[in-house]
Amino acid sequence: MSRTPRSAGSATPTATSHPLLDRVLDSDGSLPFVLLRREGGTEVEVLVGDVVDAELLGDIPLDGAPVLAVVPFRQAHERGFTVHDDGVPLRCIVVRESERVSVADAIAVLPPEPVAAEPLGFDIPDAEYAGIVRRVIDDEIGRGAGANFVVMRRFEARTDAAPVATLASWFRALLTHEVGSYWTFAVHAPAPAESAPAAEALSLAGATPERHLTLHDGVARMNPISGTYRHPATGPTRDGVLEFLRDTKENEELFMVVDEEMKMMSALCPDGGRIVGPYLKQMARLSHTEYLLEGRTTLDPREALRLTMFAPTVTGSPMENACTVITRHETRPRGYYSGFLALFEPDGARGPADSEPAGPVAANPGSYSLDAPILIRTAYLHDGGRVTVPAGATLVRHSVPEHEVAETRAKAAGVLASLGLVPRGAGPDVAVDLNAQPGVAEALAARNGQLAEFWVRPQDAVHAVPTTAPTGPSVVIVDHEDQFTTMLAHQLRHLGMNTRMVRWDAVDDVLADDLLVLGPGPGDPRDQQDPRIASIARRIHERVAAGRPLLAVCLSHQVLAGLAGFPIRALPAPRQGVRLDADVFGTTAAIGYYNTFGAQLTTIDAAAAADPVARLALEPSFDGDGVLTALRGPGVASVQGHLESVLSADGLTVLDALTLHVLGVPAEPSRARHRS
Repeated sequence: MSRTPRSAGSATPTATSHPLLDRVLDSDGSLPFVLLRREGGTEVEVLVGDVVDAELLGDIPLDGAPVLAVVPFRQAHERGFTVHDDGVPLRCIVVRESERVSVADAIAVLPPEPVAAEPLGFDIPDAEYAGIVRRVIDDEIGRGAGANFVVMRRFEARTDAAPVATLASWFRALLTHEVGSYWTFAVHAPAPAESAPAAEALSLAGATPERHLTLHDGVARMNPISGTYRHPATGPTRDGVLEFLRDTKENEELFMVVDEEMKMMSALCPDGGRIVGPYLKQMARLSHTEYLLEGRTTLDPREALRLTMFAPTVTGSPMENACTVITRHETRPRGYYSGFLALFEPDGARGPADSEPAGPVAANPGSYSLDAPILIRTAYLHDGGRVTVPAGATLVRHSVPEHEVAETRAKAAGVLASLGLVPRGAGPDVAVDLNAQPGVAEALAARNGQLAEFWVRPQDAVHAVPTTAPTGPSVVIVDHEDQFTTMLAHQLRHLGMNTRMVRWDAVDDVLADDLLVLGPGPGDPRDQQDPRIASIARRIHERVAAGRPLLAVCLSHQVLAGLAGFPIRALPAPRQGVRLDADVFGTTAAIGYYNTFGAQLTTIDAAAAADPVARLALEPSFDGDGVLTALRGPGVASVQGHLESVLSADGLTVLDALTLHVLGVPAEPSRARHRS
């Protein structure tokens, strides 16, 4: 990069000087650095330091200095999930020096034009990507593998420009042309000295709209964003955004990711967390709908990150099986796409963006705050000048393949246009403030009419971490690879029960607790070759034989119904992420559903009539299509819907009634208080 160097004998820097930024821009690529503008910020933070690679999130060195970690998708292996392992490192910059520069000053000294680059197009052509979308809808969602999945493809290009010049020009272009970003950033992290000689430098720049997780003063916040309004070439309009806000597919897409992230919040926070919003996030070429989730936690920020790998907005749900589905349909590893940046900053210390060296402050990881955005809308510069810009679309039961193709193009376009890799077009980046348009606020607020008050309103202990466990009945919840169990556990604790969770392949004694709750999960309930399905049937038989209370949910309800002699069939259309008014033993309840299969109200299967569960003669509750919504008998109950879902406005009331039934406790009018 050609720049005028600062003279060696210059006077004391003025208030507008930026010596650290000058050092970065004059560097030869050996200096690790971060350029960062946070949402709403008027300054660019300039960070430089030492590069360290970590094997696990728990190895990120929090010894008192600020640390910026770049976390790849392969780290999902820490949770035991299936991923393509490309070996890219979890790379950290331990910050040693920092300064703040006004955005205006930064724009003035950064290269004014993007570096020359040759666009090569998407690695997966449109028609091929559309075919992948169809297969995911038919073969995954249509067979019970989950509610939604995100499939990635990459736009590729090449450049001969040097890394520092490339990143600096990209960063300026994104500062200038993109709006509404949570972080706008550029990161350059050469391989540490101890790496193999061929180890690649990590160079990336982006404008990500989405916070994954923040931790500050014990408050955890997540920010699920989903649903996409693609702005027309002439700019967004009031009519266009209102049509988007009324779209069923876009609504359900957002609610599904809120459910998935509330599972994570329930694992992080003893109070379970609450939902705030929704909001409309307007960017240069797209607008999204979003919620804010918040709760209190005492976890080490590295452990909090591990428990929340990765955001459902870039993977799908349920999370574990989403990773498996991604591995089946993406032939290339993701690298850092859908991972996150994670900035750890010592609490109570001089911030890492102050214009002095960032020295050690505290070695206690609990004294660190965390700010971690998702790695989307990001361009990567690889060794040899290869450039990649990954993008993905959220695929749900209503997805139209051609629309999802267009969505990946639109998501990549904001970055590509800013970097000069595709034409910017004649239309304005932002023509109108959509949030100020008549009817938009009302359309957003109307969405909360579909949500459970339990998750929207502050709960009993929302501002205090409980110090004692409930003293009611002991409950073990079996997790069949769907973390809805974390939300169930929180609701049961709210109802006064002493609850613990066990993974399906780690259950020891299913008879020890007062109540066994067999949870939901992905898959075909008819597939006895699936070890999870076989284990559900075995545990149902054990509890029934012992006469011990049992509650089964969704997948487990279907297995129970099958044992009771009701045939299980694929539904004409999957009920994934929908709210229905369900009849539950004479009471109409608004409940969220995530199922592809259903038990049918027909003549009991003669071959199953001898099963001990069939001999219980369970009472069925069913909908107008003859699909069983629930079953009950002495000490036994099951329900198809997810009572714990944010969509289940009446979920807690129904859960209360079913648990009282199986435990043999008479219902009391005072129990209605648990609904709020």
